[in-house]
Amino acid sequence: MGNFRRVPAGIIGASGYGGVQLVRLLLDHPEVELVYLGGESNAGKSFTDVTLYPHFTGKVNLQIEAVDIEAVAHRCEVVFLSVPNGLACQMAPKLLEKGCKVLDLSADYRFSDLSTYTAWYNKERNDSSTAATAIYGLPELYRDRIAEAQLIGCPGCYPTASLLALSPLLKQGLIIPETAIIDAKSGTSGGGREAKINMLLAEADNSLGAYGVARHRHTPEIEQICSDLAGHEVMIQFTPHLIPMVRGILSTVYAKLRDPGLVRDDLITIFKAFYRNSSWVTICEGGVYPQTKWACGSNNCYIGIEVDRRTGRVIVMSAIDNLIKGQAGQAIQCMNIMMGWDESLGLPKVGFYP
Repeated sequence: MGNFRRVPAGIIGASGYGGVQLVRLLLDHPEVELVYLGGESNAGKSFTDVTLYPHFTGKVNLQIEAVDIEAVAHRCEVVFLSVPNGLACQMAPKLLEKGCKVLDLSADYRFSDLSTYTAWYNKERNDSSTAATAIYGLPELYRDRIAEAQLIGCPGCYPTASLLALSPLLKQGLIIPETAIIDAKSGTSGGGREAKINMLLAEADNSLGAYGVARHRHTPEIEQICSDLAGHEVMIQFTPHLIPMVRGILSTVYAKLRDPGLVRDDLITIFKAFYRNSSWVTICEGGVYPQTKWACGSNNCYIGIEVDRRTGRVIVMSAIDNLIKGQAGQAIQCMNIMMGWDESLGLPKVGFYP
């Protein structure tokens, strides 16, 4: 017992919503010691500063430090990059060179083809050799690859909810892939902590609207994994919506079944078999459809399934907490797998309710 050593971990981009979820979860992680919080805009401030997160007073005694990659690599074995798109790709190669395990919560390492990233994120990259080593951090699909990886590109929140709904259908060839339509709704925390007019209470409350129609940046990310599962290139229709709540995503997927004779119970059996080793995914039975409140504050994903015999379509509903399973919790789930620990360590199994 005297030789027990907790793994030192750091977060670059600690003052955003993703960062604060990581702090909260890592504080309770039995194998990790949080030793570094980094960020440029709030450098020099205590993490518990009244404009940041005063509710951590007495629990987190760290200052937010200016980002010094050499210092981070010297102090940390695991580094979470919770930074805007386009910054992680400048940091990760140096951290990896120093022997750190890196989990990127931005979009920088989600794409196997960097030309796709450049086309959708308008940034040229010169780190293709590093990007080639990155593994897409959706454990339910790529657990074995994550276990061997040093660099994880953690999925976006919309892709997480949508891909968990679609994956069994595509992998088993149950749907015509090109007919898949994703209609997804997210709470306002998905837009981050920066001041934005459309996120003001007066703007967002009592309102529901689509955005990024036919051009949302999560589209190519979803298509990349769908294509991998289907074994050929797949295009998906994806429409996100902003809904006036803080946390949660409900992704509803529609697709044409290849076999119109399949019924709901058949698909429930298939989904349960597909996710039999995935403790974070719960398949709802008996015509029960998931609600975002069930997942709120937990790393769980709840999936409901229905078949419309009249149209020959399957409808799959997937609910997650966008900040936990859709962001920080999933990153920690990946870290646990990379370190050879129990996948559930430090992660909340039951959500806030009501």
